[in-house]
Amino acid sequence: MTATNDSVRTVATGDDAPSSGNPPEQTHPEAAAPNAPHVAAAPAAGAAASAGAAPTPSGEDDFAALFAASEATQPAQARVKAGDVVRGRIVALGPATAFVTIGAKAEAIIDLAEFRDPTTGELGLAVGDQLTATVTDDGSRSGSIVLKRTIGRGGHVPGELEQAREHGLAVEGLVTGQNKGGFDVQVVGVRAFCPASQIDLRRADPAQYVGQRLRFRVTQISAGGRNVVVSRRGLLEEEAAAQAATTWQRLQVGAVVRGTVTSLRDFGAFVDLGGVEGLIHVTELGYARVRHPSEVVQVGQEVEAQVMKLERATDGGRSRISLSLRALATDPWTTVAERFPVGGSVRGTVRKLEPFGAFVELAPGLDGLVHVSRMSLDTRVAHPKNVVKVGDEIEVTVVGLEPDKRRIALSMVESARREREQAEASTRREERESIAAKTSEVRGLGTFGELLASTMKKR
Repeated sequence: MTATNDSVRTVATGDDAPSSGNPPEQTHPEAAAPNAPHVAAAPAAGAAASAGAAPTPSGEDDFAALFAASEATQPAQARVKAGDVVRGRIVALGPATAFVTIGAKAEAIIDLAEFRDPTTGELGLAVGDQLTATVTDDGSRSGSIVLKRTIGRGGHVPGELEQAREHGLAVEGLVTGQNKGGFDVQVVGVRAFCPASQIDLRRADPAQYVGQRLRFRVTQISAGGRNVVVSRRGLLEEEAAAQAATTWQRLQVGAVVRGTVTSLRDFGAFVDLGGVEGLIHVTELGYARVRHPSEVVQVGQEVEAQVMKLERATDGGRSRISLSLRALATDPWTTVAERFPVGGSVRGTVRKLEPFGAFVELAPGLDGLVHVSRMSLDTRVAHPKNVVKVGDEIEVTVVGLEPDKRRIALSMVESARREREQAEASTRREERESIAAKTSEVRGLGTFGELLASTMKKR
């Protein structure tokens, strides 16, 4: 405002100064009421001139009125205080700091060290990027609005840990070792303690955290700052919640999603889709018969699945997402007629026994039934267990096929029946040939009359 006042004085003392001798500080009606419309003042000025009144206002008064009107029409700028979470845009990058516009009268600054990769030193920030950070200094201490995203990266100032605890700021710490019940963490040159239950969302191998730089939240400071307790779990839960909100927006029945297997149970596999977990039931792991999910997937494996069902929790319950690998696999029943034609013989594995027959797996996802009446050729079978057991490899013949109903009729006696029929046919053929040979031999001697006639011809 100093430069502006000087320019006003220069205008007031120039050639345009009032000739009436009135002091320069005389107030113009527009300056007294800066919000009054400009058109309302023009007639009044004209009337005063015609009545021999003082001349029109000086340039200083005009400028002051315009400036006051401009200030009145500007939107009120936000005032920030320490602890406020603000969102802004990077407008410039300096050697060590970035300048951020946050809607306040002055731009805020944030240390570039917060955005450098600890390993490579590469800066992950550019002009135009949006960021969310916490105000740690509103300008009362340093003269500038200072922002922080993570305490422990960049420069340190006294009282940072207390400020982090008070405002819920994240701190960066190095896990230096394990101790009874938790971990030792070095934060801003201070040894802190993180309980084992607060290091992650799920239990894992504790050794994997040692040597890692992680983000924590300060939960307790006591003994004059000598005892500091930190937690990582709260931050992870917040990140997961934000990620889950984004994930739910893109989830819909029929959508194909990618995720990571997080755990295996007897009934299926849980998959992290990004803040939310879905379940692939053991029956949806594929067309093949699966006894345990570990036969198909492993923890940490990335999978692609189709969303089969969504149940969004309403009253604090648990949301459920049903997934399927089977839905994305090729249905083996579409080619069953070509692979297993009626009349063909194939080897299969007995998978299940029922009083009415045995189910035999011919290929993954393709099971056929051997009815109890087709298990033995000569004897009546009371129960399939009297002939076969689960796990047996047997040869069967396809005697019926209904792909639309997903049915394959099998027989264990067709081969034996064919062999018997072939043997019987062979025996009958041999008997016929033997009879024919004997008949031919008898016919070769002829009757007495034929013999006498033959003798008379010769004479």
